[in-house]
Amino acid sequence: MNALFQRIAGLGAWGLSVIAAVGYFSRFCVALLRCLPASLRRPRLIVEQIHFIGNYSLIIIVVSGLFVGFVLGLQGYYTLQRYGSEQALGLLVTLALVRELGPVVASLLFAGRAGTSLTAEIGLMKAGEQLTAMEMMAVNPMLRVLAPRMVAGAISLPILAAMFSAVGVIGGYVVGVLLIGVDSGAFWSQMQAGVDVWADVMNGVIKSIVFGIAVNVIALYEGFECQATPEGVAHATTRTVVTASLAVLGLDFLLTALMFGGN
Repeated sequence: MNALFQRIAGLGAWGLSVIAAVGYFSRFCVALLRCLPASLRRPRLIVEQIHFIGNYSLIIIVVSGLFVGFVLGLQGYYTLQRYGSEQALGLLVTLALVRELGPVVASLLFAGRAGTSLTAEIGLMKAGEQLTAMEMMAVNPMLRVLAPRMVAGAISLPILAAMFSAVGVIGGYVVGVLLIGVDSGAFWSQMQAGVDVWADVMNGVIKSIVFGIAVNVIALYEGFECQATPEGVAHATTRTVVTASLAVLGLDFLLTALMFGGN
């Protein structure tokens, strides 16, 4: 009986900790949301963070997009060749990129590169008591530090995802047309005829915006709420990658079901 009571108590303690974590996260999101309008009046801070978050993530996004396009071109051609539809390679590559792989893979790379950087930066500022010093000087750290980074991340990721998809299409063209020998006119004409701007491209843009908001909120929260120690910052950085990646994949399933479920 004592063992049973201990398990029930442990389960109850775990449930209370989950509820408390959800409450802290909700309060953080509400406070951050209130600071966003005021942060828009400081565009210089946002531009600096766009450069820090977006520009430094550009290389890994572009290179990854190119190789993903290479792989899609090869695998797509071998699959379509079985059914005599290799002329639709451009359509296959483009739909796969703009609907799914562009927003999702770019978001996962963004979480690994920019998300961990944001968490480590905010965590080190907390460990160095810089955030406390701002509060002592009547400066809201959420308004001065967190909100510009939130806006910059929400702007940067859709642009990076679009570049990922564009470079991926070029990679598919290089493999499919230049290396394998698919007709160039059929590659582009099939793509232009089968890809809808609103149903396909804009849905991918919406996905990337949602993913950007989710990744940045998680990264900023983990950095802001981490323990002010080197070990705490390291654990928060690891939690950022894991939590943000799972959030991106879960949101992708929900958004895909809502956007394309009726088609």
